[in-house]
Amino acid sequence: MGERLRAMFCDHLSIMRGKYLPASKMKDDESRVAQALFAVHYDKDLLIDAPHTKVRTGIPDMVFGWKAEEIRAGWEPDTRVVLSDLLNADGSPLPLCPRGALKRAQAGWGRHGLTAKVGIEFEAYAFVKDADGRLVPYDNPGGVVYGTGNFTDPERFTDAIWEVAEEAGFRLELITAEYDTPQFEFTLAYDEAVKAIDEAVLFRQMAREVALDHGILLTFLPKPILGKGGSGLHINLSFADGDGRNALAAGQVGGPEHLNELGRGAVAGWMRHHKALAGLCAPTVLSYARLQPASMSGYWQNWGGDHRGVTVRVSAEGGAKARLEHRMPDASANPYTATAAVLQAARLGYEGSYPLPPLEEGDCFERTDAGTGVAGSLSEAMDDLQADGALCDAVGRELCENHIFMKRAEVEKTAGLEGEALRDFYIWYV
Repeated sequence: MGERLRAMFCDHLSIMRGKYLPASKMKDDESRVAQALFAVHYDKDLLIDAPHTKVRTGIPDMVFGWKAEEIRAGWEPDTRVVLSDLLNADGSPLPLCPRGALKRAQAGWGRHGLTAKVGIEFEAYAFVKDADGRLVPYDNPGGVVYGTGNFTDPERFTDAIWEVAEEAGFRLELITAEYDTPQFEFTLAYDEAVKAIDEAVLFRQMAREVALDHGILLTFLPKPILGKGGSGLHINLSFADGDGRNALAAGQVGGPEHLNELGRGAVAGWMRHHKALAGLCAPTVLSYARLQPASMSGYWQNWGGDHRGVTVRVSAEGGAKARLEHRMPDASANPYTATAAVLQAARLGYEGSYPLPPLEEGDCFERTDAGTGVAGSLSEAMDDLQADGALCDAVGRELCENHIFMKRAEVEKTAGLEGEALRDFYIWYV
């Protein structure tokens, strides 16, 4: 087989879709798919007449286009990869495109002379099939939090992920075992927001495919094992000014007491839009099994310093390493959409000079100062998102309308499912 191009985009369900194309396409180019893809659900049921999908007007095409300069090494033999923007047939940006939403969010901060910088932390569980073909947790009984080596990963599939990541040019910063077995964490390098999320969605796909080659289903579901901890998609954020300096830095020491106006505005925005953010950052039924009090998951409308019980954590590091960490999202969310939502809520807080609530002083186990948490279900989270017109307008009204419609359909589709049946509704896709 000669060299080929794998052109991809990340859809509304956070599924990577695309086409294999000949080497002649390794230039500025495009291809087409049906816009009604945004009316398709995990169960591949009949197309739903979702907003802005043109299901009832002939199911026309949308364009996915790419730039030659963004083509990069892949992880399959003789295959390079590229990520695409989604466009209308006339070449204008498609409002439903999650990558486009992140580009709009980045441009919003650009009007302040700032460039958002993002670092992503993924958590994931590993499953295998037993003799009867049922999915069961990967057997690593010697695994411990911060574990490394073959007690943590007897099959060494994470070594294979690391090796392929290096060959494909991913900037992987760490792999370690998380608190629950068989759970793992993968952290990627900081970069400008769109570049960082491009890297994140490609890495996630690569990691799942490499694991599957080793007989392991790696899932980024927020709560695939109900009796164990959840998996998050932590978004670490800072801003570079026009000279490349960290605009969050207020000296060489970080922490809440050194937050500058920019940092205070961003955190205040996250507090004001906390409940609506859940609708975009935690968008599956299983997300609300993870988002619970006393779970270190981003449930509470609170913020603090070096405190894993709060939703927004202000790093104690200052100077070039000053940053904010938003701990609510999980990787069932489209990482472009979740990051766009986090950036837009922060911008609304900064531009609107929102008042900053007091920081959390409780332990978030037995005592919590915050009196408000996220919704108790996906259905209620959609109510909260729909009610927050400012956030929907900032992220993209059409994208949010489609998202809310599809997620309400998801609530209906999963009604009555529980345990492994509910997990399996999602697990092959997330």
